[in-house]
Order: sequence, then C-alpha cells, then structure tokens
Amino acid sequence: MSSKRKKKLRPAEIMTVNLAVCDLGISVVGKPFSIISFFSHRWVFGWMGCRWYGWAGFFFGCGSLITMTAVSLDRYLKICHLSYGTWLKRHHAFICLAIIWAYATFWATVPFAGVGSYAPEPFGTSCTLDWWLAQASVAGQAFILSILFFCLLFPTAVIVFSYVKIILKVKSSTKEVAHYDTRIQNSHILEMKLTKVAMLICAGFLIAWIPYAVVSVWSAFGQPDSVPIQFSVVPTLLAKSAAMYNPIIYQVIDCKFACCRSGGLKTLQKKNSLKKLRMYTISSHRDSTAMNETQLDV
Repeated sequence: MSSKRKKKLRPAEIMTVNLAVCDLGISVVGKPFSIISFFSHRWVFGWMGCRWYGWAGFFFGCGSLITMTAVSLDRYLKICHLSYGTWLKRHHAFICLAIIWAYATFWATVPFAGVGSYAPEPFGTSCTLDWWLAQASVAGQAFILSILFFCLLFPTAVIVFSYVKIILKVKSSTKEVAHYDTRIQNSHILEMKLTKVAMLICAGFLIAWIPYAVVSVWSAFGQPDSVPIQFSVVPTLLAKSAAMYNPIIYQVIDCKFACCRSGGLKTLQKKNSLKKLRMYTISSHRDSTAMNETQLDV
C-alpha cells in the first residue's frame, strides 16, 4: 500500500516504512541462520557466520530503535509545538533516515575495529555482542557501557520524555480542540491516531528488548555464569519476536487510517452537498420571485 502512494507519504509515514524495512531485514537476514541452528542444536555457520549474524541483528535492531526515537520526537514536536509541522517536508525525513542508518552502521561496525566483538549466545544457537568483554578489561567495560547508553538508555529516555509530554499536552488541550471547526478536529484526530500507534510500536519494542538488555547487563557485570542458560533463552526469543508482531500493528494502522480518512471524506462530501443544496434553494427562490414580479408587470 505504501509503494502505491510513495509520492504522497508524509514524514511520519516514511518513518513507519523504515521500521517495516528494519523488521524485514531482521527476518530475512537473521532468522534463517537461527532457525537452522535451533534444529541442529548448535551454531553451524562458523566464526564468520557468527559475526555476520551478530552484526545484522544489532544493525537492524539499532535502526529500529533510533527510528522509533525519531518518530517519538516528530510526534512530540507535531503535538506540542504546532509551528513545527508547517516547515517539516519530505526531504527532511529522508535526511533523518540517512542519519539513522549511519548511526546504526557505526555502532554495529565498531566491534569489527577491535574495540568489541560478536560471540555465540550462552545456549549456542545464535550470536550477539560479546557482553562478557566487560569482565575482561576496562576497555571492554567502556565499550559495553557506551553501547548501553547510546543504543538503549538515551533513545529510550527520549521516547519516554516525548510521549509523557504528549500525554500531558493532550489532556490540557482536549477542551480547546472541541471549539474548533470539523476540519481542524479531523486533523487532530488523525494526528492522535498516528501518535497512539507510534506509542504502541515503541511500547512493544521496549517490552521485547528490555528483558534481554537486563540479562545481558547482568551477564556483563555480574558474576560469571550467574545467569542460567535456560533463563537466558526466554528474553532472547522475546526480543527477536518484535519483527513478528509489528506487521500486525502496521495492518491496524492501515485499517484505522482508511476508516478515518473515509469518514473525513464523507463529512466533507456531506458539507459540500449541503452547501450546493443551499445555493440551489436560494437560486430557485430568486427565480420564482423574478417570475412573480414579471407576471405582476404583465
């Protein structure tokens, strides 16, 4: 659906398409490796395959989180600072996408520079960042802390801040919007629907990935082998399931927006028909009055 109307996509919708691309990348590039390894009960693609799998998972996962951070900022500025929406154009969104992919590429490629590394998970059927480097050296600790801050804590803080401010703004402005005309109210409804969907996507992503992050941090800075292997499997599977339920949310987006747009179109058509009927009635009244005056003159 987005490909058919790609030239009409708004900046927020372009970001949503980028999220779908990230989910597709995780599913196509990463899932076949892990599925084959699960059935083989071990990692079967060697050291280079492990590094590739770890890089791809981190690259697309980081891209998803930074995209959602950009979406939350867009929603915050759109709802809380109305003048922002008047200058944001499509090319700004594409510049933002370039920054997002550059950011994800940088942090996913840093381990290849010798600062960090990718290694098998404790259960041995997939690969991820080598969190255990934090126990090996100070440089390893600095690397892990940098990853946690720039690729998890900072984006999450921006997302939480944006949506808290949006909720407070909506509560204070609900009565004000009720006094505007129907067109402004419909526009406000569309913006709020897009904001609610963005909140849903962000909440789902964070719920999926935060348990995995907690287990990884505990493995990095806790006692060695303090996390049982059976316990570490569940957060990993939960984190990688985000790409599965996001398409369902995207479908809900399309259905809700289609209904909302059709409702707004029907309202506009109804207003236009009423306007035409009023003009026809006035013109008919004028014509009948003119005929009566002509008959009197005769």
